[in-house]
Amino acid sequence: MAKNRFHSGSGPSQRQLRVGELVRRRLADVLNHGDVHDPDLNRMSITVAEVRVSPDLKVATAYVMPLGGDHAQEALEALIRNRHELRRIVARGLALKFAPQLRFALDDTFDRMDETRRLFSDEKVQRDIAANHDDDDAF
Repeated sequence: MAKNRFHSGSGPSQRQLRVGELVRRRLADVLNHGDVHDPDLNRMSITVAEVRVSPDLKVATAYVMPLGGDHAQEALEALIRNRHELRRIVARGLALKFAPQLRFALDDTFDRMDETRRLFSDEKVQRDIAANHDDDDAF
């Protein structure tokens, strides 16, 4: 029996990863060059951390954050407001059959890393790690 590659437990396909990276690079270039006709968006420096594409390649979710993390909500609103123009410009630079619909979300990777660091620095967690390490040495 063939494995279903779209099963919710499996990760993205190579095709999804490749298209996501193409869209990420193109979107980053468009935002970097100020190709959009919105002065609010053009005055912001926005990082496109990742783009995840749906299995059918029709929806691309871009995880973004303004440089320094300041005015994140304002940047997200500007991207959403300009999503149709961005889709058109991004698609023009890609050799895809269909231009994916663009969605935007704030990238919370750094917030999660800070929380992870905070958890690992907690004395209770450090004690548990040390105790677990001592148990491993006993074998």
